[in-house]
Amino acid sequence: MYAAMGPTAGNRLYYASVPLLAVLWGGNWPAVRILLEELPPWTMRAGGMALGGLCLMVIALASGQSLVVRRSQWVQLAAAGLLSIGGFNILLSFAQLAGPTSRAAIVTYMMPIWTVLLARFLLREPLDERRRLGLLLGVAGLAVLCWPLVRANDFPVGLIYALLAGISWALGAIVVKRFPVDAPAVTTVAWQLMIGAACAAAGMMLFENPTLPAALRPETVVAFAYHVLLSQAIGYVLWIKALSRLPVGTVSLGTLMVPPIGVAGAVLLLGERPTVADLAGLLLMTTAAFVVIAPRKRLPEAG
Repeated sequence: MYAAMGPTAGNRLYYASVPLLAVLWGGNWPAVRILLEELPPWTMRAGGMALGGLCLMVIALASGQSLVVRRSQWVQLAAAGLLSIGGFNILLSFAQLAGPTSRAAIVTYMMPIWTVLLARFLLREPLDERRRLGLLLGVAGLAVLCWPLVRANDFPVGLIYALLAGISWALGAIVVKRFPVDAPAVTTVAWQLMIGAACAAAGMMLFENPTLPAALRPETVVAFAYHVLLSQAIGYVLWIKALSRLPVGTVSLGTLMVPPIGVAGAVLLLGERPTVADLAGLLLMTTAAFVVIAPRKRLPEAG
């Protein structure tokens, strides 16, 4: 006889969704940088989140799901939307405008570290051996990546935005896990995207002239479609579903695969060139992700 020592058969699909989520979010980094070349940040985020939310609402209604959320749960829904979607995405836009996309992606993804630590103290999630090892490797990777900046005494404002974005995302993840909304994942994410879009729209009206260029480049149109459909709509649904069935620390550390994918996209699409420190740090972070999400072996029951 055997006892399961890891994900159950029903949870394996959720573990598999973590690397898929990393691919979708990793590809979004160069997509957003392309968009920011023609669209101002508040306008880009307001449009992207609003269209992503509308897409999910159409999907929910077409599949017979309700868009109704209990009145008593709107506070946690709004908090999660403002932190993990609104604040996170808006801060990232300014982080990418102020520095290289690859470096912003790397520093932002201290967010799984923040999430694991916050989950330990706020949710009392245990740090088992694998999560401790993943945490250690992730911290080591981030230290290797940030060391050249520390040595050069160069920590630009863009990286401050990236750090704040990571903390905002981690707090949102804690809210989602601690106060789940009793509604389908598609409905939950749709409303969170609309809440984030409302926040970005307020910034757009206050700080920008909300007008669009007469014509967008083809690559901008493609990047916008990717951003709305794959990163915003599908990506956040995968995120909510994974959080509903897996420990928040496991899901968060698993997304450490996003920076390597984001950096690869920045190299291929934006022409950025990573340093040796970048490559070493990314290797450590990718290893951390696989340590956390790789299936555990089943061991014989004692006796």
